[in-house]
Amino acid sequence: MRLTRPCIRTLLGVALAAMVLILLPAGRALASSQQISIIQDDARIDADPAGTLARARLLGAGVMRVSVYWNSIAPDAGAKKQPPHFNASDPGAYPALHWALWDEIASDAHADGIRVDFDLIGGAPRWAQGPGHPAGNGNQNWEPSASAFAAFVHAIGERYSGTYVPAGASSPLPRVDFWTIWNEPDYGPSLAPQGVPGDLAVENSPRMYRNLLDAGWSSLLATGHRPATDTIAFGELAPRGESYWGVFSGMKPLTFLRALYCVDSNYHQLRGTAARIRGCPTTAAASRRFRAQNPALFAASGVTDHPYMRWYKPNDELNPDPTNHSSTTDYSSLGVIDNLTRALDRLQGVYGSRTRFPIYDTEFGYITSPPKHSPDPTSSVRVLYLSPALAADYMNWAEYISWRNPRIRSFDQYLLWDPLRPTRGNDWGGFASGLMSWTGVQKATYYAWRLPLYLPITTARRGHALEVWGCIRPAAFGIMDTGQPQTAEIQFAPRSSGQYTTVQSVTIGPGQNCYFDVHITFPSSGEVRLAYTYPPGDQLLGNGAGVVSRVVPIKVR
Repeated sequence: MRLTRPCIRTLLGVALAAMVLILLPAGRALASSQQISIIQDDARIDADPAGTLARARLLGAGVMRVSVYWNSIAPDAGAKKQPPHFNASDPGAYPALHWALWDEIASDAHADGIRVDFDLIGGAPRWAQGPGHPAGNGNQNWEPSASAFAAFVHAIGERYSGTYVPAGASSPLPRVDFWTIWNEPDYGPSLAPQGVPGDLAVENSPRMYRNLLDAGWSSLLATGHRPATDTIAFGELAPRGESYWGVFSGMKPLTFLRALYCVDSNYHQLRGTAARIRGCPTTAAASRRFRAQNPALFAASGVTDHPYMRWYKPNDELNPDPTNHSSTTDYSSLGVIDNLTRALDRLQGVYGSRTRFPIYDTEFGYITSPPKHSPDPTSSVRVLYLSPALAADYMNWAEYISWRNPRIRSFDQYLLWDPLRPTRGNDWGGFASGLMSWTGVQKATYYAWRLPLYLPITTARRGHALEVWGCIRPAAFGIMDTGQPQTAEIQFAPRSSGQYTTVQSVTIGPGQNCYFDVHITFPSSGEVRLAYTYPPGDQLLGNGAGVVSRVVPIKVR
């Protein structure tokens, strides 16, 4: 049994991929601000957008993050040359069928009251990739053309501006107001080569990403998407990396950011050859124009991060908990998220900016066993994946830490469904971090994500209160559909009795966030849970069904 957990405010730490993002109110320091809750799915939203979004709404997800692959929309994506006379900036120039899935997702999400985050994830068409691609390598993100990307982003930004009427339609498509640009550019499979050709120890991916970000930013602004009305964020950082990244390996996220902002490891502006080879200003005079020439780096809505703690126990070392500090100072995992905020603040200061970017967690979760096999026979180390129950515990702990941190604006769940049937031939179920199994069985994490519940300390002296924190995640849609406040009950059962009674009710009203933080004195040792009943009369919201959270054991001495 966990006896103590520190309240650490400074920690936090188809073919299309879709992710549900939930904005949550930050902790006591910034009670008025909002954070986001996210869930992602891949093949499920591709095959069934309406059903996947309905499930996300049932769980209370406020935003669906959808990974938009450039080469799934571009015509002749496998050709070496762009189609002749193709105006890539015009959404009407693309095959209508290539937009169909995105149109359906945007329209269904709008009808459900769910925001959509279109993550322009990459996957460049062959004709938009640079020279030197290794023969036989299937990487689809090799030196992508920034100008071609700008044209594509203009097309998609215009199509989902809220005013675009497709050919044959009588009304405009819904507006998409949440945008993220590229995915894990500090990771070789997402952007390559990571190192400079000829000198792979020098950072190359930051130069490419700086150009792609500038291109995407300019095109979004040109099509009416602005930080004043939309969320436009950048980064999508992988939280770990190597000290040597070569061609297809991964770069540590803070190493990547320093090169992105053209500074060295001491946060001094690069000069001369060191600057030139990284695509940076080579003189002090040129550096004075850097801020104006790269506005997204200073004016975006925030920075997106994938702050995974390790989702397994390598060699019996328990690493996945959110406050684990084994990460290096250049990592951006949940347990060391202050590495990221401090670095971003220093990078802004180098150029005289006082911007303090919020952090959007846009990919997070824990792979579980089942379906993964522990130990994993495919790994060179003794990998022991978490049980669903322990993953559920860590999930709620991680969200609590996120809520406590005033710089963090979102909490993500990746994925909704486990992606593969668990057989030896397909990586034992793939990245099995879903809330549901491949066959649709709800894991312990499903209940933990729907109704988060966390007690930082689970033991107390008799007569002393314990902090009880949680979230009524489905409440927002209950309020939306009924216009009425939504109430959940904090329930307690004495040890081994199984007889739960309500010890306190918590109510979320219109305009409020899902979170609550209360202190309760319990009469004895036992178990605590959260119970919520969906409003009646709405099949999508559960038609009056009662649901409960995971159970948290407590001890009263």
